[in-house]
Formats: sequence, C-alpha cells, structure tokens
Amino acid sequence: MPSDLSTRYLGLRLRHPIVISACTLSQDIDNLRRLEAAGAAGVVLYSLFEEQIEHEDSEFVRVQEFGTDSFAEALTYFPSFDQFATAPEKYLRHIEAAKKAVSIPVIASLNGITRGGWVRYARLMESAGADALELNIYFVAADCDVDGREVEKRYIDLVAAVRESVGIPLAVKIGPQFSSPGHMARQLVQAGANGLVLFNRFLQPDIDLDLLEVRPHLEFSTPYESLLPLRWIAILRGRVRCSLALTSGVHSARELAKAILAGADVVMIASVLYQKGFDVIGQMISELMTWMDEHEYDSVEEMKGALSQQNCPDPTAFERGNYMKALVSYVGREI
Repeated sequence: MPSDLSTRYLGLRLRHPIVISACTLSQDIDNLRRLEAAGAAGVVLYSLFEEQIEHEDSEFVRVQEFGTDSFAEALTYFPSFDQFATAPEKYLRHIEAAKKAVSIPVIASLNGITRGGWVRYARLMESAGADALELNIYFVAADCDVDGREVEKRYIDLVAAVRESVGIPLAVKIGPQFSSPGHMARQLVQAGANGLVLFNRFLQPDIDLDLLEVRPHLEFSTPYESLLPLRWIAILRGRVRCSLALTSGVHSARELAKAILAGADVVMIASVLYQKGFDVIGQMISELMTWMDEHEYDSVEEMKGALSQQNCPDPTAFERGNYMKALVSYVGREI
C-alpha cells in the first residue's frame, strides 16, 4: 500500500511536507508553475520588506507634495498617489497572479522588525488571495541599551497586531537567539501565531580585506544547519499548540525524514533548489517513501514526533546529556 504523505500546516492540507521557502525563485510566475509541476506542496513567496513599504510610501508622498503650493498648475505635475506601481503594490499583484497560476497554497511573506506598514499590508495580502501569511521577523539586537524583555515584547506586539488585522493563518519565522526559545514560542502562539518556522538564517556580514569594507555575504545552507531547528522542533512538539516548520539545511530525504520524526509538519527548502534544480523535490519525495516502506511507516502523520523529546527513549539527548556524551566519547585521529 503506498505511503500517505499528506500533512497539515497552518490548517492547510498539503500533499506532502515539502514547501518552498521564501526566496527569489518565487519572483517569477513561470518558476512557480515549474515548482508545482516538480512536486512542491506549497510555496512561501519572496518577502516584502518593511523598508520597502516605508520607503515607497514616504518617497511618493514627498515627491507628490514637492512644489504643489507654487502655483495652480503645479497641482497637475504628478498623477495621484494610487497610480504609482510601488513595490508593495507589485507584491499584491504578484499574489493575485500566483493564485491564478498554481493550485498549491500560496503563502505571502512580510520581513521586518516593527509594526510599520505590516498591519495594513497584511490585510491587503489577505484580500489579494494569500492562503496564509508568514511574518519573517529579522531583528539583530545591536543596541546594547535594549534588553531581552524589550526585544521579546517587540516580537509579541507585532504578532498580536497582525493577528488582529487578518483572518488567514499566520506563521512566524524567528531566529534561535532567545534565552528561552520554548517560552518565547508559547508567547508567540498566545499572541496569535498558528505556526512557527524554525529558524531564520541570520546571514552574517563579511569584511573585504583588500577594500577594507564590510560587505553583505550569502552562503547556501548545509545539512549540518538542520540540526539546530531539529533540536527545538523536537523539544516543542507536543508542548506548543501550533504547526511547526523546519527551515535551513534540508537538502535530501534524510533531513526531511529526521524533521518529521522530530515533529515538523513541513520542511521548507531553498538552497538545494539553487544547487540541484527543481527535480530534487521529486527525488526527495521518492526517497522518503522508500525509507517509510523500509521502516514500516504507513503515513507522515504516523511519523510525526515519533522521536520528539516527549517520545524519545532518551529525552536528555536533546539537552545537556547529548553535549557531554559527544565530547567525552570523541577520540579523533591519532596525532
């Protein structure tokens, strides 16, 4: 009997657990069609950044108002504000086009750190047809005068404000840099999050030694990076009442199977698509089905959380005990 790969994420029924993470691939409608044809169960669109919302709004207001009091004809210098195709407006049209182009769920993405225009655009994204919304909260607490409680409050207030403005499911993508990620996860769910995406990759700046400049730096993820979200999904499974998505480092069916066993409802992929192409989706699904047959799992639902901390024969494996065991048992090569 074929394995049942179906899963639920944010209340959405998906064919299997592989969802496309927010990335530039989704900027092209043809790519969305190809991703669906390759087997993607859902897609998170590329992110609309808070800075784009604030910049576009402020710039067009500034330009529109410049010189309007000079003389009567100045009032006709520029078309009305709503005639400009700003980045946010283009994003809304892209949601509409995506919904017409594919039948898989389309999840919109907002990336920022403050309320800004999020509340208004969250509502507009819902109106444009998005099946769900992902808040990609990317905040580096570089101000040494801001304490951890203020950082956490910023997250929670933002989620609560967006939750009040939309009725569609809401996922929150966060990083791991909290003193108590489990407690933070519960607060986000209480604020209105229907799902958590673990973890945001905080891409690090680099220093150019020749030009003596700080430059942006992007590296594709590696399978090793999946271990951090794997640990926290295993810890959170059964302790928070929301969907769980693992992102970062899923490059094969091995990471996919581990994520599900830990308790993930879905995994999100991007780097592997740039490196190996869209056909890797079908390959991962096929290999997952083979693994499930070999280990006598009839469905993804049966697999979910089988090795979470609550169900693991050795719960300390996700805590300090594993750290000690790994260091004490390591011998290394002969010197």
